[in-house]
Amino acid sequence: MQIRPHVIAIADEQLQDLDRRLQHTRWPDALPGMDWEDGTDLAFLQRLTDYWRTGFDWRRQEARLNALPQFVAELDELDIHFIHARGTGENPLPLVITHGWPGSGFDLARIIPLLADPGSHGADPADSFDVVVPSLPGYGFSQRPDRAGVGPRETADLWQRLMHGLGYQHFGVQAGDWGAAVSMWLAQRHPADVAGLHLNFIPGSFRPPLGDGAPELTAEEEQFLRDASQWFDAEGGYHRLQSTRPQTPAYALTDSPAGLAAWIIEKMRGWSDCGGDVERVFSLDAILTNVSLYWFTATIGSSMRFYRENRLTPQQFGAGERVHPPLGVAAFPQDLMPPRSWIERVFDVAQWTQMPRGGHFGAMEHPKLLAEEIRTFFRPLRSAAGSVRPQSGGGS
Repeated sequence: MQIRPHVIAIADEQLQDLDRRLQHTRWPDALPGMDWEDGTDLAFLQRLTDYWRTGFDWRRQEARLNALPQFVAELDELDIHFIHARGTGENPLPLVITHGWPGSGFDLARIIPLLADPGSHGADPADSFDVVVPSLPGYGFSQRPDRAGVGPRETADLWQRLMHGLGYQHFGVQAGDWGAAVSMWLAQRHPADVAGLHLNFIPGSFRPPLGDGAPELTAEEEQFLRDASQWFDAEGGYHRLQSTRPQTPAYALTDSPAGLAAWIIEKMRGWSDCGGDVERVFSLDAILTNVSLYWFTATIGSSMRFYRENRLTPQQFGAGERVHPPLGVAAFPQDLMPPRSWIERVFDVAQWTQMPRGGHFGAMEHPKLLAEEIRTFFRPLRSAAGSVRPQSGGGS
């Protein structure tokens, strides 16, 4: 596996092009008093894009991101970008963490040091991890696939190859959002490699085998399915579009930075535990760093295609099938999460924590809370997963 260092270096011409496009944004009408009811609020978006032009300092954010140890590995003819922060303890546990949509591996910037160097953050140095954070194919600085068929299942196989290529034969897995789907595939397809699986989201596409001798649905499970159906009726338009015709919105969102910001910020507001005020959770700089990464890499189309690939190749479980690596779950209250029994139909749940606060972006919203959950879950699993230092050129 060929590995090379990566440094973010957005060209001045791209910054100038962004400024020009923002200056010439054509704004739609908005009904008075609707605020966010119709979608992204016009007044907020105009304020956000004005700050993007006049106050946001990309070069400052670029330097901050470049402080993270970044690399690119060629896997199955795809260049996969990843962050690799080696742990400071005596025997760090290898841990691959996967982000979701609409994000990137840089979403995890605040939690990485808490896991790699817990001793410097008031925790036990013995709980350190060698943290590997790949960017999903077609996200951020990972190559956009030029072929169909690269979805969560195929990505799970790529992650297994990446970890083995780095010298990690046995490792922990952690994720939310699409990363959770990838990680569930990883535990299902490569159970001998996975010391444990920790998730802060259960994908809505997860369905355990039902019927054919399986236990009947509990009242709590039936209520969850009703809640999930109601949520998709009210909020799932983006999901239906991205899982069926992602190419169509890709034209507009790749061409218009204001449109791209509107598409992403609606989800950052709606899925976070912000009480309707997105700036309670995310600064404008944090929002625009995320949006800018999508803009400069032109990856909104390829990121949405991940939804279609998942629909075409959904994860399935046979009757009586068990996924044996132990599972830990941190259930944040703002997320729609199934009951524990729904997951226990397939997985061996060793830890289930109802988090006191937070939403879909756990590593960004409450990195300290999530880091402590991850440390607690993996603590008893460390003896079964030895750490092997990565090959030269693959660590910081």
